[in-house]
Amino acid sequence: MSMQPITSQIIVFGHPLHPGLIHFPVAALVGLIATDVAFLYSDDPFWARASLWLAGVGAIGGWVAGLAGLFDLLLVSQIRRLITAWCHAILAVMLLSLATLNWLQRLPDPALAVLPQGIYLSVLSGLLITVTGYLGGRLVYEYAVGVNIDDMLQQDAKS
Repeated sequence: MSMQPITSQIIVFGHPLHPGLIHFPVAALVGLIATDVAFLYSDDPFWARASLWLAGVGAIGGWVAGLAGLFDLLLVSQIRRLITAWCHAILAVMLLSLATLNWLQRLPDPALAVLPQGIYLSVLSGLLITVTGYLGGRLVYEYAVGVNIDDMLQQDAKS
């Protein structure tokens, strides 16, 4: 099967920006689950403050990464034709809405916000990350979105 790559329009030094930006917010939102659980077990306010910061990094970083993905969705007609891209985008907006709500509800009192809403929103966000990330992976591995086939062929020829 010959795969035709779909080139990203939002790039830095030839690399698509969206997949490069998404790692930090994903790590922050997954880490948020761990810090919420640590707070529940220890009742140490450090973990509640850590959760507040992770929620903020996850929400703000996610929106920045999401904008790069949105611009690609809007600018590249081949991406717009993929149902997987639309599902990925819709779930990402849902995820970022939950992450933002989670962060904003923690601002007044990080410790008070953990139970019950905070931990619930953190776990729900983690589940959405799993599905959204799976769809993003399908875009790369099945549809070659943002993949530079020429570079891959050159690397294969060298090895």
